Amino acid sequence: MNVIEGVVATPGARVAIAIARFNHFINDSLLEGAVDALKRIGQVGDDDITVVWVPGAYELPLAVRALADSGRYDAVVALGTVIRGGTAHFEYVAGECSSGLSQVAVSSTIPVAFGVLTTESIEQAIERAGTKAGNKGAEAALTALEMINVLKAIKA
Repeated sequence: MNVIEGVVATPGARVAIAIARFNHFINDSLLEGAVDALKRIGQVGDDDITVVWVPGAYELPLAVRALADSGRYDAVVALGTVIRGGTAHFEYVAGECSSGLSQVAVSSTIPVAFGVLTTESIEQAIERAGTKAGNKGAEAALTALEMINVLKAIKA
């Protein structure tokens, strides 16, 4: 029986992080967690990490598509936060962001990791950006690294 499991350490991997400026007070923590995980656990060097800021979560799929298609990266991590408000805006932004990133992920030849929070409140977002519920930015970065190695093993 052959079993393929990826490891997280990926020295030399080139990783792009696309991150939304909107809700930056949460996203900054997601970015810190992602970069820390890439460097400390994944053994990715500073020079191999590229951070691309976009206006909001709605713009993430286009940026992630451009990064994935560039051929310069081994994986792309999408980070952002959409917090429910009093209007239907949340559903549109969260749904289109998720759908767009999913389309990029399945049509890309490199891993696309989803680190976009969709929460009911600011408190939930804070919990998922480094307090009670861990840091979803770090989790997305580790997922990207593991998938780089899984895909390498499948191709080997």
